[in-house]
Amino acid sequence: MSDEVPEEFASTYEKVGPYPFEETADLRRGPNLHDDLVPLLPLVGHWRGRGQGGYPDSEDFMYGQEIRFTHDGRPFLRYEARSWIIDGEGEPVRPAAQESGWWRVVEGGDPKKPEVEVLLAHPTGILDLYYGHVDGTRIELATDAVVRSPQAKEVTAGKRLYGIVEGALMYAVEMAAEGKPLTPHLSARLDRIEG
Repeated sequence: MSDEVPEEFASTYEKVGPYPFEETADLRRGPNLHDDLVPLLPLVGHWRGRGQGGYPDSEDFMYGQEIRFTHDGRPFLRYEARSWIIDGEGEPVRPAAQESGWWRVVEGGDPKKPEVEVLLAHPTGILDLYYGHVDGTRIELATDAVVRSPQAKEVTAGKRLYGIVEGALMYAVEMAAEGKPLTPHLSARLDRIEG
């Protein structure tokens, strides 16, 4: 330990082991799902599939995607999504969008339609706060706030619809950006590969 380190910070120079708490996308192992997350239980897992996208003044595209909803026993799900552009044969062309964040059930008025809050961060300088509700295996979300860095694309609003349909995770995304109103942007079908 160097003599230059103030005594009150000396303990921060001691080694620590790896993160000791398990996080899982598989409800059969790891910590128990927090009771507050029961409405989001169908999402927990690792999903992979294909989608299509487009937006005015842009070329339409196909993409592959993986999404992971994991938990560590606390009252939120960790969410990670990464996608890649694919060609007509489904072969990868280049990396595409990524986002990460947290989903949690919040207190609301109708216990049959629990309210949910979703916070997403994008590496392009955009943060989205979605608010919506769960109705069985259907989740509807709309942005409550969109925050962006000065260099980010002008995104002003979004809507998302998620659902479990015949065991698959399906979703549709609308986006308001660059002076355009909410417009269909993405849709995908993903199969569960873990969980």
